[in-house]
Amino acid sequence: MKRGKNIFIVCHCLLNSNAKIYPLADTKGVYTDDLAPLIRKGVGLVQLPCPETSYLGLSRWGMTKEQYDNKAYRDFCKMILHPILLQITAYTQAGYTISGVAGMDGSPNCGIAKTCIGYRGGEICSGNEQNLGSNLEMVAGRGVFMEILEELLKAEGIVPPFVSLHEENSE
Repeated sequence: MKRGKNIFIVCHCLLNSNAKIYPLADTKGVYTDDLAPLIRKGVGLVQLPCPETSYLGLSRWGMTKEQYDNKAYRDFCKMILHPILLQITAYTQAGYTISGVAGMDGSPNCGIAKTCIGYRGGEICSGNEQNLGSNLEMVAGRGVFMEILEELLKAEGIVPPFVSLHEENSE
């Protein structure tokens, strides 16, 4: 059997940009340029659920890390991550390597190195500092969903590198 036994976990919008809030999708569907190197190497991809779409739907407006960072939302994220965590632990128990987790920098949930903070709803935070709303700021750190995923993986003894394969609205 041809199995590479190498898995990469990717945030939902890397495989489906339609989940992003309007107008942040800068591709029609899959971020193929960002994922092509993994695909060429034969790496298997596990797609994370989109917490924002699942929680608030597609008609949501831009929110920040602080607005998502509350107990109810964190509990929701843990709930939707449960089946994914079962898959990931099954892979590791079978000898697969989890070679990384890919996020989307700038996201209040899936940011890896950068996330968006501020309390005013409806403004969109993007990787381009000139497009930041008046009360928004791009700061170093993980988004809420990636923080939770990292905690859950660590509890299982799984410590893959976290990388950003794409930055929201990078020009």
